[in-house]
Amino acid sequence: MNRSAGILLSITSLPSQYGIGDFSQGAYDFVDWLKEAGQEYWQILPLGPTSYGDSPYQSFSTFAGNPYFISLDKLVEEGVLTKKECKAADFGQVPGTVDYEKLYKNRYPLLRKAYERSNIQENQEYRRFVDDNGWWLSDYALFMAVKERFGGAPWTEWAEDIRLRWQNAMDYYRRELYFDIEFQQYMQFQFYMQWMELKAYANKKGVRIIGDIPIYVAFDSADSWAHPELFQFDEDRHPIAVAGCPPDAFSATGQLWGNPLYRWDYHRETGYAWWMKRMEYCFRLYDVVRVDHFRGFDEYWSIPAGHKTAKYGSWKKGPGLGFFLELKKHFGDPEIIAEDLGFLTPSVKKLVKDTGYPGMKVLEFAFDDTQDSDYLTHKYTENSVVYTGTHDNDTLQGWYAKLDKPLRQFALDYLGSHRTPQGEVHWDFIRLALRSVAKLAVIPVQDYLGLGSWARINEPSTLGKNWKWRMKSDDLTDDLIKKCRMMAHWYGRGRHEEETL
Repeated sequence: MNRSAGILLSITSLPSQYGIGDFSQGAYDFVDWLKEAGQEYWQILPLGPTSYGDSPYQSFSTFAGNPYFISLDKLVEEGVLTKKECKAADFGQVPGTVDYEKLYKNRYPLLRKAYERSNIQENQEYRRFVDDNGWWLSDYALFMAVKERFGGAPWTEWAEDIRLRWQNAMDYYRRELYFDIEFQQYMQFQFYMQWMELKAYANKKGVRIIGDIPIYVAFDSADSWAHPELFQFDEDRHPIAVAGCPPDAFSATGQLWGNPLYRWDYHRETGYAWWMKRMEYCFRLYDVVRVDHFRGFDEYWSIPAGHKTAKYGSWKKGPGLGFFLELKKHFGDPEIIAEDLGFLTPSVKKLVKDTGYPGMKVLEFAFDDTQDSDYLTHKYTENSVVYTGTHDNDTLQGWYAKLDKPLRQFALDYLGSHRTPQGEVHWDFIRLALRSVAKLAVIPVQDYLGLGSWARINEPSTLGKNWKWRMKSDDLTDDLIKKCRMMAHWYGRGRHEEETL
C-alpha cells in the first residue's frame, strides 16, 4: 500500500433511481469521480443482506450479498423487467434517504418477476456459480426460503425438525420450496456477477476496493443455523453468551450487539477452516479487507445471554496471533486493515504490531480532555490508516458543532486555523488527515461535502434512524473534484502527481 487517499461511501448511499444505492450507473459514475479526484481507494460497508435494524453489521449471511444492490436497470437491459415496471414501484418519496420498509415490500416482487422470466436454469454461468458456491449458497438459500415460509421468524422459532436440521425436514423443505430456493440463488448470482463487473471496472480505472468484514455473524443467520458447532450454543442451540463491547465514549452501558460468540477452541482444532473459507471469499470480493473489531481476536467482551445491556460482561481470550499465522500460511501477506479502535490494552497493541497490519486513527477521537490522545496526528506511524471519522462517527461539521468550548479551542490551536469560518472548518481537519504520515487517508464523503449531523449514517446503540443517508447525484461537482485532486497532490497522495494541477 503506497501513500494514497480514498473515500468512504456505503453502496446504500449512492445515487440511484430506485430508493437505495445499487450497482447501476450511479456506482460507475462514482468510480469515475474517484479517478478524476485522484483517489485510489473506495471503502465500502459490508455487502450482506440486512436484517432487523437494517445494519450491514447484522446480516443473514456472512457470504451472501444484499439483493437491494442488484441493478434494476441491468435487469431491464436483460429483458426480464421493463422500465415501466421499475418506475411504477414505490421505493419512497423522500430524496436523500432510504425507506427500507418500502424497499422490502416493493423491490423483492420485482426481483421475483425477473427470476420467473429469466429461464435461469438454462444459464451456464448460473449453474457454474451454484456449483462453485454450493458450500455456503445451499444453506443460505434454504435458510431464506424457510424463513419466509415461517413469516420471517428467526430460526429459533421454526418447527423443531427444521430448526434442528433433521434430514427428513431438510429433504422436505428442499422439495416443497424448490422455486423459492432457486429464487434466492438467482438473486445471489445476479448480485455476484454485477458486483464483480463493478469491481473490475474500478480496478481498471486504478481504484481499489476496501471491503469491511464484521468479526461476528448475526444470530439469526444461515451461518449460525447451519453451523452451530462454530458458536457458544447450549444443547438446544441457544446462546450461552453474546457479543458486545463495554461502556465507552459511545455508550455509558456499552453496546449489546447480541451476536453469537465463537468457540475458538473448536476453530483452532480445525485449523480455522471456516474462517479460511470466509477470508478467501472476502479476498475475492475486495482488494483490501478491513477487519472490524480487531481487538476481539485478542480478547472479546462476553455478555451472559439474557442481559439487557453490555454492562455486566467480561473479557475472554481470543485466538490471538495463531489465527493470523494460519491466515498468512493460506494467503501469504493479504492486505488487511485492523480496526483497532476503542480501549487498547498492551496485548492488543502487540497483536496489531505482530501481524504487521496497519491500524486505524480517527481524528474525531484526537481532541479530548487529556490533550494527549494517541489519535493526534504527530503520534502517528506510517503503518496506519487515518480517518476523519468512521461510519459510527458524526460528520465533521456535526461533531465540531457539538464540541465543548475548551475542546474546540484546543482543536483550533492544534489546527492553527482560528480564522476559518465554522462552515468551512471541515477542510482544515481533512488537510490535517491528508498531510499526516499515515500511509492511507480515508475521508467519508459527507465530510468532503461539509454536511451536518443530519447526514450521519450511524449512531451506535440507537435504532430506527441509521443507514438511511443517501448522496444526491449533483453533490459531487467539478469544483470538488478539482479540490480533492489538488489536495491529494499537495500531500503526496495523488495518483497523477506527474501532472500539473
